[in-house]
Amino acid sequence: MAYERASGLIVRTYDWSETSRIIVVWTRELGKVRLLAKGGRRLKSNFEVALDLLTVCSIVWLRKPSAGLEILTEARAEERFPALRKDLKALNAGYYIAELLGDGTQDYDPHPGLYDAGLTALRSLNDHSDDSLGTVSWFEWSWLRESGHLPVTASCVHCSRMLEDWRASETTGFSTSGGGIVCENCRNSYRDYRVLEPTCLSFLTNLDVYVAANWSALNPSARRQVRQVLSDCVVYHLGRMPRLLNYLS
Repeated sequence: MAYERASGLIVRTYDWSETSRIIVVWTRELGKVRLLAKGGRRLKSNFEVALDLLTVCSIVWLRKPSAGLEILTEARAEERFPALRKDLKALNAGYYIAELLGDGTQDYDPHPGLYDAGLTALRSLNDHSDDSLGTVSWFEWSWLRESGHLPVTASCVHCSRMLEDWRASETTGFSTSGGGIVCENCRNSYRDYRVLEPTCLSFLTNLDVYVAANWSALNPSARRQVRQVLSDCVVYHLGRMPRLLNYLS
């Protein structure tokens, strides 16, 4: 057995016994790890507040060569997001991000870019809670990219015709099952085809680098459409409806 050390975000906790807890930590170095925190439920635990949900902490654990829970030995809080506790919308958005990190990835499958995106999103929610839906949309796009399911926005997913070659009057659609935009000629090939507003497509195309002003500039109809497109993609690729999704609005 060997000791491992990493920094990570607490994305889920479970009660294990009267005194112990199981914690799920998303680390930059190793991806998602599940650890047994013995004594973690005690009021005067050695881990104190380091095991609170949405806390970034430095952890040390005993990694076993065989199957079974690995033992957390040290945990020290490094960063917290106190403003989330004062705003229900921002807090629900933070919990939703934690849910995607916890349920939408495999154990010991590191994605440094996704870890960085999660922290960036939580820091944005902590500093600008009034822009929670825009921040969540950017994180969902990052999650889809890191999981290999990023929607195609440069060409028709059916015929591969580049968007720049479409007629000026041509309607742009989107198919969740197809994995991206669909031209008018191919719309009948997808039962879940939906028409995209030009501003919605423009927002999605530029979502790799999120700018809060871009979300604020969207009209209410385009915002609803962006949210529908991204939430549909998340549900489709996750295989179920995230528990926190309906609490975002």
